[in-house]
This record gives sequence, structure tokens and C-alpha cells, in this order.
Amino acid sequence: MAPLILRLDVTGSPIRWIPWQDAVCLYSRDMIAWTAGERVFTFFGGTCRRTGCRSSVSVNSIVAVKRTRRLRPIKRGVPPLNNRELFLRDGNLCMYCGDEFPDGHLTRDHVIPLSRGGDDRWSNVVAACKHCNTRKGSRTPEEAGVGLLAVPYVPNWAEFLALSNRRILADQMQFLKTQFHSHKRLLSFQ
Repeated sequence: MAPLILRLDVTGSPIRWIPWQDAVCLYSRDMIAWTAGERVFTFFGGTCRRTGCRSSVSVNSIVAVKRTRRLRPIKRGVPPLNNRELFLRDGNLCMYCGDEFPDGHLTRDHVIPLSRGGDDRWSNVVAACKHCNTRKGSRTPEEAGVGLLAVPYVPNWAEFLALSNRRILADQMQFLKTQFHSHKRLLSFQ
């Protein structure tokens, strides 16, 4: 099974993951501005009846797409918040007790509870084990007497893409890491 291809705009900003079939279409329509990455995948098509040659297309793991008049500029705001990427952002650690848990044992905790006017957004949520989330309840960490081990933050688009792909290749990760923010998140381990 071929991995996803990292699609960039012509300036090198990451846009999204695309399947190899979409990348082949971009190559065939001469829409690739430049490529990066160490991995190159070759995909084979049919055989030409006249020449007997089999068609093939080689696709890089990272492709930058030329601008076209039909495509609107892509607006990249805040990445969508979901539990899978939240838990990955927090390293599958409970941000209160510091223990590591599988996804099924973690919950989304609102630092400022929704019932107290908090928002359901990256900068107000952390991964928490069920025990700590229940113990904290609808209080702030200070009111509940629990320390927050790291400051919640909004991942940039490159970080979100890295979090959202389970089968990211080393060269793709290396490229994305160059665009990560440096987060000094850890407050203290008690």
C-alpha cells in the first residue's frame, strides 16, 4: 500500500495529504512545479498495443503544485480539533498526572470548563485520563488542586499534517519539522 503524498503550494507551504492517484494526475497534467523528498514511487499503467511498452509514472513523496487560475488560494486557519490529533499533540500523556495512556483511556479536558465560559478550541483543551478529568470536574485546575503539566497550544498547519498521518515517511516528517513552531510547553513535573 503506497503512502500518502505531501502536497505543497508553489512556495513550499504544506497544504494536505493526497493519495498517489491524485499525484499521478497532477504529474500527467504537468502541474508539478518542483519536488522534494528522498522517496520516489513508480506506478505502472497499461501496455500500449502499438509499441508493447508499459506506461509508468514516478512520483516523489513531496510535490509542489503550480498555481492555476481555477484554484482559489487555500486559506489555512486553525486546524480542526479532534481527539486523535489532540492526544497525539500531548504525546498520549495525561496533562495532570503525567501518565501515558492509550487513546481509549484519554478524554478531552477543557482547562476552563465549557460550563464556565471556556471554548472548545486547541488553546483550551488538553488530554486527560478519565480519573483526572472526573476529579477535576467542572473546575479550573487551580480550583481542583491539580497542576497542568503543559500549556495547551494551537498546532500550525505543518504540525497538524504530521499529527494527522499515521504512515508519514521519514523524508516527509523531516520536511514538515522545518516548519514546526518551537513550543516550550512543559511547565513542571510534580
